[in-house]
Amino acid sequence: METPDFVFKGIQNSPEHVKTAWQSPSNIAIVKYWGKIGDQIPANASLSLTLDACHTRTEVSCRKRESGEKQQINFFFEGKEAPEFGQKSFSFIQKIRGFQPFLQDYHLTIKTENSFPHSSGIASSASGMSALALCFMSLEDELAGGYDDEFFFRKASFLARIGSGSASRSIYGKTTVWGEHHDFIQSSNLYAVPHRENVHPVFDSFNDVILLIHEGSKSISSTAGHAALNHHPFAESRYREAGVNMGLLKNILAAGDVAAFGELAEREALMLHALMMAGPQPFILMKPNTLAVITAVQEFRKQTQTPVYFTLDAGANVHILFPDEVREKVLNFIEGELVVYCENKQYICDRVGNGPVKQQL
Repeated sequence: METPDFVFKGIQNSPEHVKTAWQSPSNIAIVKYWGKIGDQIPANASLSLTLDACHTRTEVSCRKRESGEKQQINFFFEGKEAPEFGQKSFSFIQKIRGFQPFLQDYHLTIKTENSFPHSSGIASSASGMSALALCFMSLEDELAGGYDDEFFFRKASFLARIGSGSASRSIYGKTTVWGEHHDFIQSSNLYAVPHRENVHPVFDSFNDVILLIHEGSKSISSTAGHAALNHHPFAESRYREAGVNMGLLKNILAAGDVAAFGELAEREALMLHALMMAGPQPFILMKPNTLAVITAVQEFRKQTQTPVYFTLDAGANVHILFPDEVREKVLNFIEGELVVYCENKQYICDRVGNGPVKQQL
């Protein structure tokens, strides 16, 4: 499906007031997306696990504006007016106006809240932008007279991608692919697609405990981090390696090979941070406690033969990955040995989830 298929075809209904709300999850990439070509096109394909507990709830109220009225866009984050987030929403609306021109016909009030700390490496942009895109699609759905689910979610993923690349993957549950790759037939650079073909059930209930090593904002934004790859000496070799790992991961998911899955997840995480540290303008997002947790997980796995692994996003927090069968053992390990490395001893118990949920109002 090419971009023109997402251009709005016209209004069938024209309500004065519309209110809609969606809860959309974050996701954790196993093969990482790092580096862009042009405007929000990934330099390599990525595959993620959709989470459950880490989510954003967004409510959008639309009121038809009168001719000559200046559009009002009000943004509230966790109950308080937040102009800085409102500016991001306004910029997003400007970027997608060619695909949703009707948005300029409404005054918009956007209320959003996270179930996890913002700007701490848990992909709040993924859950936030996907929730907003879904709300806008609900408005479009009503104006256009109704869409089938496949088109609705595909365009939502397309729009979310324009706001945040990783947000495209949060539109779908469980395992999701974004970016063209020859081993994933329906894959696209323009939107994400669910990957449900030959995925072993062990991964449908996989656990992800997120250790909050550092709750503050990152020292460098993900946007700046992606841009750093434009002149990176290892960029091309990284993109080739990511392509190889995508093919390997497809086979691993089909086989239910937890050990191979974990080993690949750890390699990808360390490669992501190695790229940050080896670029023309190096930066480090890991903290000392990040490294302490990684070392402790590796040692625990070696000593106990427990299938527990780590991955990292673009931040200091550590995602502890493991199957349900060792849940009690790993949670005891986290409480006994890892919680001391968390800021204020905080962590989030999460697992693979089923994707966004439309909210009742």
